[in-house]
Amino acid sequence: MKLRLRLALTAVAVTVPAVFALVQVEHSVRRRTTDEVIIESTLSQMQSGGRERCEAAPETWMVRSRSQRPPWEREGLPDGSGGPPSGSVAPDGPPGRGPASGGPSPGNEGPPRSGGRGPLGRRLPPVSLYPFDGRFVSRNPQAPALDDGLRQGVRDDGVGVRRYSKDDGALVQDLLLRMPWEGGPCEYVLARRVEPAESPEVGLPPLYIWGVPTLILLSAMVVALGPVVQRLRRLTEEVRASSGSGYEQPVTVNGSDEIAELARAFQQARAEIQARMAHQQAREQTLRDFLANTTHDVMTPLTVLQGHLAAMQQRMRAGEPLEPGLMLSAMSEAHYMASLVHNLGAAARLEAGAPQVQHAPVDLNALVSRVLGRHQPIARPQRIALESGVPATPTWVMGDETLLEQAVSNVVLNGIRYGREDGHVAVVLETTRQQSFNLRVIDDGPGISEEERSRILERRFRGNAARTREPQGQGLGLHIVHNVVELHGWKMTLAPSEYGGLEVAFTGPLTPPPE
Repeated sequence: MKLRLRLALTAVAVTVPAVFALVQVEHSVRRRTTDEVIIESTLSQMQSGGRERCEAAPETWMVRSRSQRPPWEREGLPDGSGGPPSGSVAPDGPPGRGPASGGPSPGNEGPPRSGGRGPLGRRLPPVSLYPFDGRFVSRNPQAPALDDGLRQGVRDDGVGVRRYSKDDGALVQDLLLRMPWEGGPCEYVLARRVEPAESPEVGLPPLYIWGVPTLILLSAMVVALGPVVQRLRRLTEEVRASSGSGYEQPVTVNGSDEIAELARAFQQARAEIQARMAHQQAREQTLRDFLANTTHDVMTPLTVLQGHLAAMQQRMRAGEPLEPGLMLSAMSEAHYMASLVHNLGAAARLEAGAPQVQHAPVDLNALVSRVLGRHQPIARPQRIALESGVPATPTWVMGDETLLEQAVSNVVLNGIRYGREDGHVAVVLETTRQQSFNLRVIDDGPGISEEERSRILERRFRGNAARTREPQGQGLGLHIVHNVVELHGWKMTLAPSEYGGLEVAFTGPLTPPPE
């Protein structure tokens, strides 16, 4: 449903009850004013000679008079001819003779005088008077019967009021009045007024009563809702523009109302969408870098390995013995290629962020044993001894076991690849009373200068010795080690070892053993 239609229905829903209330108020004021006019007119008529005529012939006395006009109808007729003065009633003659102007004979209801007309030109309905004694009995056989409500009302308030509708839709109004005297057949007088079905008293009041307020109300609603519609249109345009710009353009609707709240909600949604888009783009870039690194870094050792395998195949076909150096080189290339793939996978996980890292209890003793066992086949042909020293009891830390093992493996592999023949690589694990650990990887290789140590943790930076010894390396190893250490909140230091090589130390908190 369109907003305009909703607003139109809202306006109708507000206007109809308002108009109904105005009609009810107008009817209430009209009836109350008419009642007052009838009461004043009846009392005035009875005190100015009506009592004598009523008590002289109560069996036939009945007056049919034109009611006085309400205050809003006293200022004259639309044609400017004016009307009878307020308080005038149709004259009624004494019993037994007609009025001086040819009025009705006693015992018959006189014809209504030609009444004035109101703003709509309607003729005011006449009022008929009937006498009743102190027992609420009328000697006039034409008098209507009184119900209990009228009797009780006149006893309590001096005036009993009853209104009801006839079968033809006309409204009948009865007012039972107590006269200012006691006793006699005219102690009470019933004033009856009959409003026709087409009268405003029964149906809608005049147009000026409800039309003008209704028009004002509708106009006020249209004027008040105009700015709301304009702000909603502006908000719609800005949301569409923001969507078309890839959510780069902000939504600028301001204020403190509900529309401003909706605009701020769009702004929050826009910020969340931008963050998710940036995260998705970063993941896609990580995947592209991973594929590019894998393609570039794996092809070189794979090509070298294929060359070694082809050379070994030729020697086998020729019946020549295999050279130990050729076999060692092939094994080294295969080992390097496996290490490279592991490093690329670890780099992708690190760049993807925390959701890809899982923290669980890890036993560093077992981790060191697995790392050294994995590198024995590549260290033994180079006559490099792998040694370890760990506590007698398990050393538990909290972290991602795969990433931690890859970090320690990278440091050990660097010590093997860049170490000297008949050299050593040692892994020493110690614990302190402050519930922390210190894991050191020590080698006696060529080492790294102080200037290079400050840059060695940068991605794709490799020291001079590394470039000389292994030109195909891509510098991912220590960069990944540094990122893993930072991710776990540990500390990492690079320093010259006491044996002339490099010492890499990891320091971090211990965790209680798992149950």
